[in-house]
Amino acid sequence: MLKYFKNIYIIIFAVFLIWMLFIDTNSFLMHQDLNNDISDLEEEKDYYNKEIIADKKALKKLKTKDGLEKFARESYYMKREKEDIYIIEYQDSLKLKKDE
Repeated sequence: MLKYFKNIYIIIFAVFLIWMLFIDTNSFLMHQDLNNDISDLEEEKDYYNKEIIADKKALKKLKTKDGLEKFARESYYMKREKEDIYIIEYQDSLKLKKDE
């Protein structure tokens, strides 16, 4: 076994292998980090593409008169003339102040 470690080619190969796997700027560890970053970015890209699709659907609904009216009534509590709006809040939906 000792004769293999005396062989110069084995020593050079071992040093080269250690250098390429751990020390070099293009090392195996650096490639693993970059691959992880790429997969994270691809997941983020998929998330944003889904959000874009959802936003396009929402915009499509807002382009119709009924959809715009529904949005204005629900979000901004707008109303028509001579129309009353009653906002009903349930006990479990209210934020209660804690006594300090």
